[in-house]
Amino acid sequence: MKDFTAAMKALSDQNRVKIIKMLQHKSMCVCEIKAALNLPQPSVSKHLKILEKAGLVSSQKDGLWVNYHLSDGSRTPYAATLLGNLRHWLDDDPEIAGLVEKISFLNRKDLCK
Repeated sequence: MKDFTAAMKALSDQNRVKIIKMLQHKSMCVCEIKAALNLPQPSVSKHLKILEKAGLVSSQKDGLWVNYHLSDGSRTPYAATLLGNLRHWLDDDPEIAGLVEKISFLNRKDLCK
């Protein structure tokens, strides 16, 4: 029950759903997510922590950056199912489409100075 409610709560926030949809297209650092969503860094970090705790997102250190990416869903079947379904959901949403287009132009070296 705990894993189920953690996954559902993690996706109960629009910004966290947006993060998931962006990470479907590429791994991103906090600076890139911050710029895409126009949110303060502490808010982005808090959202990522909630998504990681729910097993939806993983991170990997890469030199100066910590790259966030979708998890493989192996930690919990709820995360795996939700991630699989989210791949097909909301793609036609104008806000999501705009974010996906926006992230292709983000350059972490410029953003994370």
